[in-house]
Amino acid sequence: MKKWLLGIVSLMLVFGIFAGCSNDDASKDMSEDEWKDWEGTITMWDGPRWADKDENKYHWIEEKMSEFQKEYPNVKIKLVKTPWAEMNDKLSVAIAGRAWPDIAPVDISGGSVNQNHIKQGVIAELDSYLSKEEKSDFYDNAIDAYTTDGKLYGIPTSISVHAMLLNLDIFEEKGVEPPKDGKWTYDEFVEKMKALTGDGVDGFSTYILPSYYEAWPFLLMDGGYPLNEDMTEYTFDSEEAVSGLQKLVDLKYKHKVTPESMGGQDVGGTWKAWAAADQRTVAVEPWATWAIAAAQGEKFKTNFMVAEYPTGETGEPVTIGGVGGYVMFNSKDEAKKRMTAEFMKYITSTDEQVVTAKNYGTFPARKSAADQEPFADNPQMARAQELAKHAVPVPRHENWARIDEAIQKELQLALNGEKKPAEALKDAGEAVDGIINE
Repeated sequence: MKKWLLGIVSLMLVFGIFAGCSNDDASKDMSEDEWKDWEGTITMWDGPRWADKDENKYHWIEEKMSEFQKEYPNVKIKLVKTPWAEMNDKLSVAIAGRAWPDIAPVDISGGSVNQNHIKQGVIAELDSYLSKEEKSDFYDNAIDAYTTDGKLYGIPTSISVHAMLLNLDIFEEKGVEPPKDGKWTYDEFVEKMKALTGDGVDGFSTYILPSYYEAWPFLLMDGGYPLNEDMTEYTFDSEEAVSGLQKLVDLKYKHKVTPESMGGQDVGGTWKAWAAADQRTVAVEPWATWAIAAAQGEKFKTNFMVAEYPTGETGEPVTIGGVGGYVMFNSKDEAKKRMTAEFMKYITSTDEQVVTAKNYGTFPARKSAADQEPFADNPQMARAQELAKHAVPVPRHENWARIDEAIQKELQLALNGEKKPAEALKDAGEAVDGIINE
């Protein structure tokens, strides 16, 4: 978030501008069916998902909106189509201006909506809208991600991890055997990347960008982690983290198995270099699991396999994961909140999580959805789901978006060769300490 915007938010806090949106409103009683008579508009922001035959990537949520409005004809749901890359900044502006939507998709561990907003009363508590039995259907780590001080502030929809995707056509052309069972040490990984590199092909590539964590498992592979356990101290300048970043930097400057652009901000170009049939020049890239479904689709259909990140000093194939879901923004209208919660439950049901898992490439947050084995006929997704047990979560610090931005900026400098890994992570610490100690 820009500094001027943070200033506005801070002033709002000082003068208690959020006081009118206390979560105490959620405790107001109403009759069993009173909320069903509510009439009005629910504003929802959502990002693009998988495309239909008309290339409409909002067709799924539009269909759910239509179905819900048929059941509750007094309700109008207004969809604000928001590209994922713009979601965080736009939500930050909306919160600062107290013009937030009623529902938005949020990874509560980072981005524009965080623990601080929960404390301020911007986000509505949802415990009164979900029964104990309903909540028990979600995996504990998914519920925990949206729980603060024992209260639920969102409905989780999916769990995601990052995995290494291997272009098997390039492996075959180069005569390189993929790692057995998708497992490799860092040294074995380097040797295969060297064998793959040459004649216009690079072994590995990725990018660095705030809120994107494809490269971070390298920083974690030797035991590094950004913050200490109670989130009060920066720890990414540890020997373990510096060692991990050095291994990532070495791929570019020591082992020379990456394109010059590795570590830049070109997400689309990086993807096309691995997946576009006419631009395939990179053999291995790490991606979040949505990329598996994309690589299985017609547009970027790729002969590929899913592998673990290489192991470092920990001996574990560390990856980084997240929990996606929807949050409700607070209002004083309890009937509207009850209706909004009903719609949120409708789009996060077991059936909808199975649909989104199969089409959007995320793992269900509901046990009942996972029990339906949405990836039974998809061994690549099934393989990726196995990596979830090695997933390290993104820190749940209330100012994580700013901390993340400070760290990612220094990672870019290290990958650009402008700073040594130890210097970059030390300098990131100076900025992060300032944020933590505010």
